[in-house]
Amino acid sequence: MTLRARDAIKGTWREAAKFGVIGALAFVVDNGGYNLLVFGVPGGPGGGPMSTFPVQASVLATSAATLFSWVGNRYWTYRHRHREKVTHELVLFFVANGVGLVITAGTVFASRHLLGLASPLSDNTARIIGWVLATLFRFYAYRRYVFVAP
Repeated sequence: MTLRARDAIKGTWREAAKFGVIGALAFVVDNGGYNLLVFGVPGGPGGGPMSTFPVQASVLATSAATLFSWVGNRYWTYRHRHREKVTHELVLFFVANGVGLVITAGTVFASRHLLGLASPLSDNTARIIGWVLATLFRFYAYRRYVFVAP
């Protein structure tokens, strides 16, 4: 293996590790934010401020996690590759995340409607498979289309 190929592989693994850290933190922001909004502080006096609006809480938490992910990836993971036009980059980022969302929802759809499975285990298994596939897609899309130098 040539030195250049080895450096390229090492750089890709470094980006993948940073991408994974940002993704894990975004997961905490999303799920932690949702649980705080809907269920409140553990051991607290009761439900959260959006206990009667779980769908809206989910949208809010996921939106916060998506923005966190964009900032983290733009300024840390891909800091050497971002575009000058922030708005264009942000639109591409949201498109890539929209495709990722469709991939994850598609695995749940396939599990429920094509395979006829409806248990919590099958739903969570489908979501995990979808999450893995969507994460692989996003990593590719971010490198290829979103965070590219002009």
